[in-house]
Amino acid sequence: MYGTIARLRPKPGRVADLVAFGHRTGGLRVPGFRASYLFQPAVNPYPEETIFLVAIFDDEASYRANADSPAQHERYGEMREMLEVDPDWMDGTFESS
Repeated sequence: MYGTIARLRPKPGRVADLVAFGHRTGGLRVPGFRASYLFQPAVNPYPEETIFLVAIFDDEASYRANADSPAQHERYGEMREMLEVDPDWMDGTFESS
């Protein structure tokens, strides 16, 4: 499996909006999509409020196809409006343990 982990810094007062957005868009119906999760640390090690986004696809090709799609660009634009800065992205392989 292939996907991304992103560190998100929501604007003040926008955490609930970001979580609602995640619920609304978490069930993507795109080829190769497996799952997405939002992770809110119980103890935040960062100086600002931080949420992590995890998105998992069958393989890198389906991940890249989604990333390059106009529909994903629209979803990103909607999410980006809720953030202080661009996300920090880490793309890579997911292995079950």
